Amino acid sequence: MFVAGVVVAWFVFGAARIPAGWLGLPAGVFVVLVVVHDRLIRSRERAERAIAFYARGIARLEDRWIGQGNSGERFRDGAHPYAEDLDLFGRGGLFELLCEARTVAGEDALAAWLCRPADPHEVCERQAAVEELRGRIDLREDLALIGTDVRAGMDPDALRKWGAAPPILVSPGLRIAAAALAALTAGLLVLWAATDVGPGAFALMALVQMVFASRVRTRVRQVVRESDAPARGLVLFSELLARLEAEVFTAPLLVRLQGRLATGGVPPSRRVARLRRRIDLLDARRNQLFMPLAALLLWTTQLSLAIEAWRASCGTALGDWIDAVGELEALGSLAGFAYEHADHPFPEIVAEGPRFAGKDLGHPLIPAEERVGNDVELGGDLRVLMVSGSNMSGKSTLLRTLGVNTVLALAGAPVCAEALVLSPLAVGASLRSRDSLQEHKSRFYAEIERLRQIVVLSEGAPPALFLLDEILHGTNSHDRGVGAAAVVRGLVERGAIGVVTTHDLALARVADDLAPAAANVHFQDHLEDGEIAFDYRMQPGVVTKSNALALMRAVGLEV
Repeated sequence: MFVAGVVVAWFVFGAARIPAGWLGLPAGVFVVLVVVHDRLIRSRERAERAIAFYARGIARLEDRWIGQGNSGERFRDGAHPYAEDLDLFGRGGLFELLCEARTVAGEDALAAWLCRPADPHEVCERQAAVEELRGRIDLREDLALIGTDVRAGMDPDALRKWGAAPPILVSPGLRIAAAALAALTAGLLVLWAATDVGPGAFALMALVQMVFASRVRTRVRQVVRESDAPARGLVLFSELLARLEAEVFTAPLLVRLQGRLATGGVPPSRRVARLRRRIDLLDARRNQLFMPLAALLLWTTQLSLAIEAWRASCGTALGDWIDAVGELEALGSLAGFAYEHADHPFPEIVAEGPRFAGKDLGHPLIPAEERVGNDVELGGDLRVLMVSGSNMSGKSTLLRTLGVNTVLALAGAPVCAEALVLSPLAVGASLRSRDSLQEHKSRFYAEIERLRQIVVLSEGAPPALFLLDEILHGTNSHDRGVGAAAVVRGLVERGAIGVVTTHDLALARVADDLAPAAANVHFQDHLEDGEIAFDYRMQPGVVTKSNALALMRAVGLEV
């Protein structure tokens, strides 16, 4: 069409053989094709995002998801009582398996739910919301396909801070004065150009306008400077809001969250779109061709006043909109997990505790074909399981299985089990104590600090679920025996329940001393065709053999 337009132009202007009106035909068709082509590009990009969305889902179903999602590295915290020990964050962690949030606020909400167990009422509300969203495939797909860079573009903390800050330049009188001055100055310029009226009136009005602009220049510059933060990501945020506003929910939590998006009869998506348009118009001042006209119309001053008027009326609600969208996205992530793991049930949350009763518990990060489930019940008379066993037999995995399923359960998600009944529990885990050269701490000192943290946790409410791997393994057997017995006994006396693993069979007597509040269980190995094999099944009693020497010989050590 462009080439055809050139040919027609030659016949019009060069050969002068056809009327100039013929130029309208190729020009009109060209404009239509540009519009259609732009729509096709957007449609193709959306299709590519849809392919990627479902490809990630298939990868999760086929256990090929590690390294393909959001690992949540920024949430890692070695001081947290269980996050590092249970692999919540980092490559291959629980967060990467769950997270489908598009905004930083959604990631923040999901991470907070994993790190801070909810109360029973809130868990039940989330379960109902997740159950409703589980089948809303179109909604979850639409949220995943809106835009391409919403996460990178929107800074929720900056938006909240900007919205909550007091307006800098709010005055209806100033807005009217600025608009009137701009209209008068532009009108006098037109009169000067089109009539015999001299430039005097225009010059006088331009001078008045300059004085006016100089009086508010400092505050205008501050508005312009601070508007850069909310400008990023507003387009896609308004689209997310619009999609969520259009949905009809029945679960109480979803209805309540959607209600937070209803303000004064005007949907937040439209309010945010208005702010975006004003900021986009403000950015037009940077165009060198438009600069003279912008100065004539007091463009920067008028748009700054309009932006501040928006902040005065809607700024305080902005943070609530962000939080509501974040929680809805977090629920959507849990719903995606529930949809992809239809065999995972929701746990039953009971008020009286402490209680943890799981049937066929498995670890959700272990592929289904490799996963081995175990039954674990704690509460009532039995408060502690002392787990002994050979290396690599599944002791540490049992601790992580209990911990991760508790985290999922108290976040409102389904669990990897045939059934799970539990009361509210405060999880404390010690599985990965490390030394620190920078902090001058040995691994043993790091472990006893974590044990102290768990003891403090057990003194509050709700009751603690403690998960201790190779307790006090960094000291001699005498001190380990005395210390382990005292720590476990103290936790039980404070109303906690938990599981302790050890290689030191002498610690088995801790369970005997605490019986019936404690019991010994074990994992063991067996030989298959001369190779060490494991069934990963928990059995009652104390293990009767060790595979340490066999493993050392297997890697070539002469022992």
